[in-house]
Amino acid sequence: MTLTATPTLIATEALTKRYANGVAALSDLTVGVEPGIVGLVGANGAGKSTLIKILLGLLPPTAGRVRVLGLDPKTDAAQVRSRVGYMPEHDCLPPDLAAAEFVTHMARISGLPRTAARERASEALRHVGLYEERYRQIGGYSTGMKQRVKLAQALVHDPDLLLLDEPTNGLDPAGREAMLVLIHRIGTEFGISVVVCSHLLGEVERICDSLIAIDAGHLLRADRISAMTEARDVLVVEVAEGTDELVARLGKLGLEIVREGHTVLVPLLDDATYDQIVGAVAELDLPLHRLDQRRHRVAELFAATPSIPATPSVPASPSVPASPLISSPEEAGHGR
Repeated sequence: MTLTATPTLIATEALTKRYANGVAALSDLTVGVEPGIVGLVGANGAGKSTLIKILLGLLPPTAGRVRVLGLDPKTDAAQVRSRVGYMPEHDCLPPDLAAAEFVTHMARISGLPRTAARERASEALRHVGLYEERYRQIGGYSTGMKQRVKLAQALVHDPDLLLLDEPTNGLDPAGREAMLVLIHRIGTEFGISVVVCSHLLGEVERICDSLIAIDAGHLLRADRISAMTEARDVLVVEVAEGTDELVARLGKLGLEIVREGHTVLVPLLDDATYDQIVGAVAELDLPLHRLDQRRHRVAELFAATPSIPATPSVPASPSVPASPLISSPEEAGHGR
């Protein structure tokens, strides 16, 4: 992804933001964002929130250029916000209002007539799974339900682009899984491009098409997930039973074996390697569970930047492939 990529949802050129105290939140950030589901990742304090505020026209840059949907947020902030939905990280919901009332109010602020606003609010709450609970006061909602209300108000005016700031913040594993599936559905079925701001690499690896990683305001890498997770020349073999026997047989065939628990790793020399493995499994009459090429994990590409953690383990959705996960469950509840 580069500034010249077309079409672009977001384009920045030498974007810099320095605060009055001298802290540089963004430094010469140049990147282009194509349509799809895009992950914006970085550790706490990396500059993600500052970038989002600049994109929304809420904060002026110190230097550089930025365009959102072809518009300059500095001069066309109202137009940008009319086409962009924003889900903030922190809880900012009125506890004494029903979800339907609050989302309707946000639709009216976006310029929708009263009747259309009510209809759109009900539709948005249905999409996020809160239709049956829409007349309950928000103060009685769980954390997961409140996150869904924030997502509904971001969707209610039918935006072209969603900016989601730490959408899984504070959720338990089941809640994170449900939110990720919902975001993936919005990005793939609704035709709305999504920028998911997160400090957890594993989450964006699972649901995003592209990734932008920043650290201390500098761009680390911007690319498509598929380009970052290219297959390696290593075959991963798993059998339901008889791993010891399989390792011994493959060793006798002269193959170099690395064992990781119940998984056997075999260097892929040529197509004959597949035949040797399949033949050994068949001769031993073992139930073959897996035989494919190992792929890079996104987290491995940032091993030199340990401040960006992977996601804690969550159940996988059939429609959203899971990635190997390595960090502790406590990290998922952290803000930035």
